[in-house]
Amino acid sequence: MPRPFRLSRRAMLGGAGALLALPWLEAMSPAGRNARAADEVALRFLAWYVPNGMHMQSWTPQNLGANYDLPMILEPLAPVQADVSVLTGLANLPAKPEGPGDHAGGTSAFLTATHVKKSESDILNNISMDQVLANAIGDKTQHASLQLGIEGGGNIGNCDSGYSCAYTRNISWANPTTPMPKLTAPQVVFDLLFAGFDPEATAEELEARRTQRLSVLDYALDDINSLRVKLGKTDQAKLDQYLTGVNELEKRINDEAIAPVCELPPNWNGDYDNFPEHVDLMIDIMVLAMQCDMSRVITFMFQNAGAYRDYAFIGAPGSHHETSHHMSLQANYDKLEIIDQWEVLQFTKLLQRMKDTPDTEDSNLLDNSLVFFSSEISDGNAHNHNNLPVLLAGSAGGAVEAGRHLSFPDEPPIANLFTTILNTLGVANDKFGDDGTGPLSLA
Repeated sequence: MPRPFRLSRRAMLGGAGALLALPWLEAMSPAGRNARAADEVALRFLAWYVPNGMHMQSWTPQNLGANYDLPMILEPLAPVQADVSVLTGLANLPAKPEGPGDHAGGTSAFLTATHVKKSESDILNNISMDQVLANAIGDKTQHASLQLGIEGGGNIGNCDSGYSCAYTRNISWANPTTPMPKLTAPQVVFDLLFAGFDPEATAEELEARRTQRLSVLDYALDDINSLRVKLGKTDQAKLDQYLTGVNELEKRINDEAIAPVCELPPNWNGDYDNFPEHVDLMIDIMVLAMQCDMSRVITFMFQNAGAYRDYAFIGAPGSHHETSHHMSLQANYDKLEIIDQWEVLQFTKLLQRMKDTPDTEDSNLLDNSLVFFSSEISDGNAHNHNNLPVLLAGSAGGAVEAGRHLSFPDEPPIANLFTTILNTLGVANDKFGDDGTGPLSLA
């Protein structure tokens, strides 16, 4: 009998100018049509940061355990509630600054749980937990980690009461003095994952693809056709669905024309015109990167610390930062509920798309991930760093029970949650951050 066709998990399609990674297919399984062995399942981590805290009165569920109630802000989670746990009572006290500067202190400590040095130029933080993970598993993928976001900006200058902009514009840190800059342009990220993937592609070949409006799929067409005839019907359907998604995403990026331009328009402030579409594109890119196993560690900054974005487009006009200083005014509470609910809706889109994306024969991307959502502070007026708004989605291949509201007494450090996440994803870690004491029990 002929031997069944086998495909490497790192197989690539294409040629000069663009290379296309593949999603998981049954042909990649050592057991043929059976699911991959448990020790081969890729586990992933994604951290999602939102600025200015939350209106906690409309965030916190009233009942504990499974089937928790969904307050107004968390209502968008309904389709994925069974995959999302709400963790209340956690604190990040090292984030408390020296005097003013809670946004910088909270953002710099978001994944480091470290009290940073207050300075505009002499920065000192610590390695972030995502980079601890990337150092341990990053060699398994093309990119050890991806740092993405919506709002850019450099690391020079004073961005919050004497704190360096490096503290307010980064959540991922390679070491105490090196923040990991994020990519904010969908075209740049797409090219990093595809067009810039071929180490033998020349600058002229990359430019030709752009100017001639060639799709990355054009470079892979021969390989695609050759591969398709070797695959079973199920894998053929998966491949077609994936290629359609890549093609549609590439068209959307080009059609929206939100890539950086060579000539700046009048009064341009570095922002893209269509913020919701920008967010949506980045969500699709993150899912694609995980689906193709290009990276298993991703951080995403929804906005920079203390963001001033105007949310008039959803009925909450005015600066988000100023509104978060609510002064106990109902009008500000109403706006915060709208903004916060919309942020959770975008997070839900990510989770739903991960849940809809197969990862093995009997699991999806969300099943095999841990996705962390939080902010640099809790209440925007009090600027407090205790009782933070925290969501943890996914189950890391069944290692974590999802879909519960867990409340922790005595304000355990969020650093302990990071230790638990690292241990769950296979990285030995006794404690983390300035105030970590050990793993946080999620039982």
